[in-house]
Amino acid sequence: MTTEQLREVWKADPFRPFTIHLADERIVTVNHRDFLMLSPSGRTIIAYLPDDSHRVIDLLLVTELKVHNGAAAGTRRRKA
Repeated sequence: MTTEQLREVWKADPFRPFTIHLADERIVTVNHRDFLMLSPSGRTIIAYLPDDSHRVIDLLLVTELKVHNGAAAGTRRRKA
């Protein structure tokens, strides 16, 4: 995974939640762009979870980014 590939999904407008898949089969879901930070070197990211915990992730261990359709869970839009 490259920094540019991550930025493309992370900075997309409008933002769409996405899941980060790691080489050890863990997954981390990013529900809002404010829940992710990129290190100055671009090698690692910090992903904050809804319970205020966080994961430090080496981008070299990311195998896939899966972009979700629609808004984050619990933020449904009402039909007019």
